[in-house]
This record gives sequence, structure tokens and C-alpha cells, in this order.
Amino acid sequence: MLRELARGLGTTFKSMFERPVTVQYPEEKREVRPRFRGRHVLKRYDNGLEKCIGCSLCAAACPSDAIFVEASANTDEKRFSPGERYASTYEINMLRCIYCGFCEDACPTEAIVLGDNYELSFTDRRDAIYPKEMLLESVASAAQTTPQKTNAGEFTRSVPEMKDSTD
Repeated sequence: MLRELARGLGTTFKSMFERPVTVQYPEEKREVRPRFRGRHVLKRYDNGLEKCIGCSLCAAACPSDAIFVEASANTDEKRFSPGERYASTYEINMLRCIYCGFCEDACPTEAIVLGDNYELSFTDRRDAIYPKEMLLESVASAAQTTPQKTNAGEFTRSVPEMKDSTD
């Protein structure tokens, strides 16, 4: 019995001299790991168009049914994305999301990315549903916001190719 007591006290004395891991959170934020999955971000192309084409593959891949996508057709007067369609409604329920990253893997245009922001707090259940406006990445200049007016066939020149789904 004394041996067990000495062993327990030894562990206690060892931990007394270790450096504490406490971080003064609001003032000092910890760096996240490279593969950390945090708040979702909808990406844009360099020309300001949204990468999301409203295909709903992310919603189909989501195991917790946290994503809702409603697609509409693009026109040359109002162009949101380079494809024929765009996501007119894109919502993520952050209370249901399990941050698995399946939506990121399923997206053919790499439009949705799980970022490194871990500061998520809600005072109401409705605040936990992030609409498209909260998820969209900000643009470099005000001239590149969507919707854009384009000439027929112009939008495809400055947009890179979509990734192949057979990779």
C-alpha cells in the first residue's frame, strides 16, 4: 500500500514542475493544426464569381443533413458563378454539422472549404443557421461582387477547369 501511495505522489510531483498549458483565450489564440476543420467558407474565383454551381453534392454527402442548397439559373445580366446554375440559397445548420469534411470532398469545384475559425457561439437556434452571405469569402474589390453582368461566353475564359471526379 505504501508503494502505491509513493507512486501516486511521484506522479503528482512530476506534474508540479511541468509548464502549464493554460492560454489566456480572448487575448491569446492558439494556432490550429493544418488539417483542422472549423467554420465553413464558400470560395470565389479571382474574378469575383462564386465557385459554387449549385449542384447540391455537398448536401447529398452530408451525413447529418446540415446543408440545404437551392439552385437557380445564371443569366448574362446576372451572373453569380461560371456554370449554368448557381446556389441561390445555401444554408448550413452549424448545430447539426459534425465537421466531417464530406462536403469538402464531394464538391467538384472546391467551393466549400472547412476553414480554421473555431469561434462559433450562438444565443439563438436561428443564429446557428449560416446563410450564403455569412459563408461567402469576401472579395478584394467592390467591382468584383456578384451578380456580375457579362457578355455571352466571356465568363469561361478567366475560370480554371473543374477537378475531375475520377481522381
